[in-house]
Amino acid sequence: MCIGNAIVDVFATVDAAWLDGQGITAPVQHILYGEARRLLGELGELEGVVFSSGGAAANVAKIAAMLNTGTAFAGCVGGDNLAAVFENDIRSAGVVPFLSTGREEGTGLCFVFNCGGEARTAAVRGTAESRIAASPGASLELTEASLREDLIAGAEAVVLDGYMLDRRPLVQRILQIASHHGIPIALDVASVFQIREKTEDILHYSRNYPLIVFMNADESIVFYNTIRRGGDRIEVTDEREKETIIVQEICPVLKCITEGEIFPVIVIKLGGRGAVVLAGGTIYREETFTIIPRNTVGAGDAFGAAFLSAWIRGKPIRECAAMGNKVARKILEVPGTRVKPGKLKSFARMLAKN
Repeated sequence: MCIGNAIVDVFATVDAAWLDGQGITAPVQHILYGEARRLLGELGELEGVVFSSGGAAANVAKIAAMLNTGTAFAGCVGGDNLAAVFENDIRSAGVVPFLSTGREEGTGLCFVFNCGGEARTAAVRGTAESRIAASPGASLELTEASLREDLIAGAEAVVLDGYMLDRRPLVQRILQIASHHGIPIALDVASVFQIREKTEDILHYSRNYPLIVFMNADESIVFYNTIRRGGDRIEVTDEREKETIIVQEICPVLKCITEGEIFPVIVIKLGGRGAVVLAGGTIYREETFTIIPRNTVGAGDAFGAAFLSAWIRGKPIRECAAMGNKVARKILEVPGTRVKPGKLKSFARMLAKN
């Protein structure tokens, strides 16, 4: 059961100067919903624009469904044509939608722009500069009243979008229902900005609920720096150096959080370098090989979907992480999670084996 922000991802290749003129100048930025709809209109005449359902929880739901894991998604859309785009996309992947309709704004939007001097072609180059502009729209209108308890109680795992951490009553209701029924909750912390603000909440939830926490390399460093107030802060930009510091310095500290219990489980995604999993006071390292990505959006969510699909089938932790690495590599080849189901059939067969 995946619960999160229902977003329509829009992928487009444009000229960097054009983006500057639109006020999209940062690598990642939030924009007002009216501005998002205006941008959507501006892109209407461009070739190669791709639409996909998005948001972390919906991405997990789609990939898990393609791996033959029974999956549902709960979120809030707007009363507009984008709601159908979102719903049709997740349904086509095999996800059962439970969507409420917001009253204030339209369906959330996230633009992923690939830009460079050649611009406005359908091709997306791995070396191109990327800029992301997002407006959550009606997705923020999901409330406790929108969620039926039986949807959570009947699941084998619950996936929670980290961007929902700002809505504490909603998050606590989900955690309490899942915990009461003995269901693990997977939480992707979403961003370094979220983890700076929500570290205490994440630690509290880790101590009190059956939590599996997913974070990437940068998020794990911020998490480490936050919990070690007054200690030496880690500041590093080189990707290989990050991996070394995470494995040698950060993991030995974070594994203490996991000692003696099944939960929490902490999963650190290292992109092209694989993943590290901390569980039961043990550090598991699972490497992978690097490829040149077409687009990195959704790859971390695909890792989580594959990891959890293996987890609920009782696979060993190393196998869960290895499956996450393999499926994430497939998502690097496409915009967002618009992978053809046939591309994941071999992984679905692997998961089905005892």
